[in-house]
Formats: sequence, structure tokens, C-alpha cells
Amino acid sequence: MKILVAGATGKTGVRLMYKLQSGGHEAVALVRKNSDTGQLPTTVEKRIGDLADLPQGVCDDCDAVIFAAGSGADTGSDMTNKVDRDGAKSLVDQASEAKIQRFVMLSSVGAEDPDPDSKMGVYLQAKHDADEHLKHSGLSFAIVRPVALTNDDGTGQVRFGDDVDINGKAARGDVALVLANSVTSDRWDNRVARMQSV
Repeated sequence: MKILVAGATGKTGVRLMYKLQSGGHEAVALVRKNSDTGQLPTTVEKRIGDLADLPQGVCDDCDAVIFAAGSGADTGSDMTNKVDRDGAKSLVDQASEAKIQRFVMLSSVGAEDPDPDSKMGVYLQAKHDADEHLKHSGLSFAIVRPVALTNDDGTGQVRFGDDVDINGKAARGDVALVLANSVTSDRWDNRVARMQSV
């Protein structure tokens, strides 16, 4: 499959690009004009686009899309909403217009019922709104909601659903593996699931 990845240069996104390639897929990186792409596989196609102002046509000739982007922990609420909510929604809309086969959303535990007074309230609300937009888009989707992320590669051993410890950890390597698998696995058809590493 030809798979467009938003957030390809991030800590999870880079791992994801390599996992997609090793799985025989053609990975396409959606990157900002001045992004550092030095860690990406040298053979990947790069498409220029900023999620805060997404150009038309970024999903053209792709089979699937994975949204693995994030505004970052140091950005304010305006940028969080521009990227994690509005950028995600815009990409969903473009994927729908391009008749994409599957849209995979990297979300977060807590996005199902965000607490507006929590430290992560704005971020989780943005993720919630993007998730709901995807669920009502008509696209085949998968929404992955990991617990707190670590920069570890992981072991490939993960837990899903109600058995997840919301105070647990999810290795970025394991998250990347789940995102890559959820593009093609029938188990992920229109599924929303929490995940953690075990």
C-alpha cells in the first residue's frame, strides 16, 4: 500500500516510517517545508504540507493515511487546536475526498472523555474532536489511544482495550508497530482501542 504519514519526522513517526517500509509498503512523509528529514529512510517520498494550513491534494494517489502528528508539549492551546484538531480534521476531509481505504488516527488515552480542567485538557479535547470527526467521516478507520509514551523501542508485546492500565506506559516503538499493523488488519476495522506496552 501507498501510505501517507502525517508526523513522519516525530519520535513515533520515524519509527513508523521504517516499520511501514519493512512491511513492504510505500511510505510517504507529509512534512513542513523546513522540517529536518535526516532521520527518515532515504527512499521515502516527501510531500510538503503544514497541518496548520494544509494544501489540497496531499492524499492524492495514496491508499491509506496515518495521522501520527502532534503540536508538541510546549505549544499553546491555539497551536494545539490548529494541529491536533483542525489539521487532523482537514486531513480526514481530504482523505475522504481521495477515497482513501483506511485512516489511522494516533490519539490518546483520555480522549474518550476529556477533563477540561486537567493539565492535558486542551490537547485531549482536540484529540476527542478529531476522533469524532473521523468516526463520522464515512472512512474505514482505526483509532489508537496509547497511555503515556516513552522513547523506548518496545518489545512488540502490547495490551488493548479495557485491560489497559491508564497509568501504564506505551513504548513509541510498540505504538509505531500497532499503527503499521492497523492499516491492513481486519481486526482494526472501525475500532477504537486503548493500548499499552507490557
